[in-house]
Amino acid sequence: MRASAFAFGAVVGYTADAVFGDPRRGHPVAGFGRFASALEGRLYGDHRGAGAAFTAVAVGSVAATALLAQRASRRSAAAQAALAAAATWTVLGGASLTREARVIAGALERGDVEAARERLPHLCGRDPSALDAQQLARAVVESVAENTADAVVNALTWGALAGAPGLLAFRAVNTLDAMVGHRNPRLIRFGWASARLDDVAGWPGARLTALLAVAASGDKGRTWRVWRRDAAAHPSPNAGHAEAAFAGALGVRLGGTLQYGERTENRPVLGAELRPVAVADVERACRLSRRVGALALAATVAVALLRGAVK
Repeated sequence: MRASAFAFGAVVGYTADAVFGDPRRGHPVAGFGRFASALEGRLYGDHRGAGAAFTAVAVGSVAATALLAQRASRRSAAAQAALAAAATWTVLGGASLTREARVIAGALERGDVEAARERLPHLCGRDPSALDAQQLARAVVESVAENTADAVVNALTWGALAGAPGLLAFRAVNTLDAMVGHRNPRLIRFGWASARLDDVAGWPGARLTALLAVAASGDKGRTWRVWRRDAAAHPSPNAGHAEAAFAGALGVRLGGTLQYGERTENRPVLGAELRPVAVADVERACRLSRRVGALALAATVAVALLRGAVK
């Protein structure tokens, strides 16, 4: 894929996501989810080997299809740009992320905690039933931080490294982790490969998210300090980097006790010396997410053009 065509397409796709958000119907990621569910039904077994085969077939199918599409478009810069734009719009979720966060924040600002609880599952998998307004706001800010890495920066990172196939393969990996990468008796072995592959795929973008949060922060020293000190305390090898950097950038305390259905996690606190999250911080987190996303797009374009120049 020509570097300039990919760069132009990535900008178009990013703009489409920012303006239109995810398609309401016929989203390709939803289609992949249906394909993966059907494949799981055929390949499921309560052992890691079955999960590894499932992951390889699901991700490999997406990567192979994207590679064929890229090969078919190699003679036309316009076709290459269109492929890059479509792939970028398909995989990005920044607009939907901030829209959902703002819906919950709006409910909290009106004092409608029950409406905010009902909406939280659209954003993350936590049990909202016992959360008060402050805890809901914290959950939203943490989800915005983590999903800025997953739904925006990581996807663009893999686009910069591997073009449209990188974009689409990363989204397939991330989707599989959301589907089967859970620590419950049915999936703890079958979902192991998907979860570990997601950890590997998410490694570069998580660190880049933190660096870009430092660059976008009004207090770069504090953001750097909290990120470097607290990220490793998080149980996720990747999410902690985004959440710690956002905690420092926003000047708020994140982490602590979380409830996922019947499972309770007591996570370390990120930015322990900072103040608790307030409802108004949700909007600040959304704005930070958008700034980080724009910087990630600029980095993607720069890397893609540099790769093209050195070929």
